[in-house]
Amino acid sequence: MERAYTVPGESFLGLLDELERSAATTLVSARHEGGASFMAEADAKFNGVPAVVLASRGPGAANAAIGVHTAFQDQTPMLVILGQVDSTALGRESFQEVDLAAFFAPIAKWTAQATLAGEVPDLVAEALNRATSGRPGPAVLSVPSDFWAAGYDGSSPTLANASAAEACAADGAARIAELLDRAERPVAITGSGAARDALIAAAETLGLGVYTAFRRQDAFPEDHPHFLGHLGLGVPADQLYALETADLVLVLGTRLDEVSTQDYRYPLPSQQLVLVGPGLAPPPHPGGTLHVDAPARPVLAALRRRATARTRDWSTAHAAVEQARTPPATTGADRVHPADVVRTLRRLAPRDTVVTNDAGNFSGFLHRYWCYTEPRTQLAPANGAMGYAVPAAVAAKMSEPDRAVVAVVGDGGVLMTGQELETAVRHDAAIMVVVFQNGLYGTIAMHQAKAHGRLAGVTIGPLDLAGWARGLGAEGFTVDRAADLDAALSAALACGRPCLVDVRTDPDVITPSARLTDLLATGAARR
Repeated sequence: MERAYTVPGESFLGLLDELERSAATTLVSARHEGGASFMAEADAKFNGVPAVVLASRGPGAANAAIGVHTAFQDQTPMLVILGQVDSTALGRESFQEVDLAAFFAPIAKWTAQATLAGEVPDLVAEALNRATSGRPGPAVLSVPSDFWAAGYDGSSPTLANASAAEACAADGAARIAELLDRAERPVAITGSGAARDALIAAAETLGLGVYTAFRRQDAFPEDHPHFLGHLGLGVPADQLYALETADLVLVLGTRLDEVSTQDYRYPLPSQQLVLVGPGLAPPPHPGGTLHVDAPARPVLAALRRRATARTRDWSTAHAAVEQARTPPATTGADRVHPADVVRTLRRLAPRDTVVTNDAGNFSGFLHRYWCYTEPRTQLAPANGAMGYAVPAAVAAKMSEPDRAVVAVVGDGGVLMTGQELETAVRHDAAIMVVVFQNGLYGTIAMHQAKAHGRLAGVTIGPLDLAGWARGLGAEGFTVDRAADLDAALSAALACGRPCLVDVRTDPDVITPSARLTDLLATGAARR
């Protein structure tokens, strides 16, 4: 455990003291438990091993719940240790007491509360086992505050061995090979639980076309000729044609969530579904379904040896991706077009820049116009949690300080957790935060315009976010015109300190394919 993220609380004083004295662990004190839990989730997602978040009883634990839910839906292994009231005060509705195991049960893989101080080490080991076995996710352990003062004999609890999960890979690959040899138009959907290098090799050998699941765009290079598109929000129809006409859909290391399946349309009843990944529950599907309960890497390696090598032409489908990525003409707008921000930043930033993106309509421009070519370059919440980007960027930069890390966020999201810029300053984590400030909760404004033809409660600002960033100890830049983008983004990338670029974007450009004024007019006409 290299880092533990927390807002310190009185219910785990002994643990805080030990972590602070540990040379092996950096204790990161965040400004809000939501930020701390997002940092732990991003750290674990980025590095593939569990990270730790610590929070106090009641209110602190409730604040941390947003990151726990993100880890649950995003299949991220995470250890959550919560301080509880003193063991002698349990069950009396003591100050800030909550049944934390019950509170977190719906959004965690496993929850428990220690009843004896001596069982805490084994429960921590059990939590780590649960977080990493099967489908990864968060494991939550509640520990009464007085237990942290108890002695410990130093014995090492037993961690699980993952080899059993890989034992069925060869058999599963043989069954997939039979199906694949009969298929004419097989496509794969890959997520964070797939092995990128093994998938590239399998796609090239077996002729697979590859889609990436929602906000898992770095799982396959988007400039590869077999790349068919990102299954996000607002996917152009021609990018879905290859999925629509596929006869076999191979899903690798990811659950079939609502967005990736395009509101549960795919796979179609006529399509053979193959789901590869430990602990993934096969969805309701009237067609043929095969679930291989094994990690994707050994399955793909065995599949390359067993299935017949094939060449398939995906050039038309890939051309649709390239066409959609071509930014529109953006001259003449009063404010900066969001596509210009992404296009300019992509040109200036290193190819292996880590991009952390928040939730909101602005992210649709990032998903469409940023071409992800390198591994481990995207951190994004598949559960759509606002406030993710800035804390995630702090965790990524602390993990790999030599790489450029850029948080892309809207004004709504940055007001939720943007104070973690101060955490970045304190830990000398030179992140760059790019804020799309359009003065709206854009996603909600879009839905209101479509449904009612008017807006309610979605206005934000105007804000001096660059001045706010300077008040937190970071650098601040403001961009009002597209002509100033190049200079401001270049200066921010080169400044070597935590910084924020406040870009005043056009609120009428609500998605890559829609204008808010048009949606309002259409919605009003339907009333």
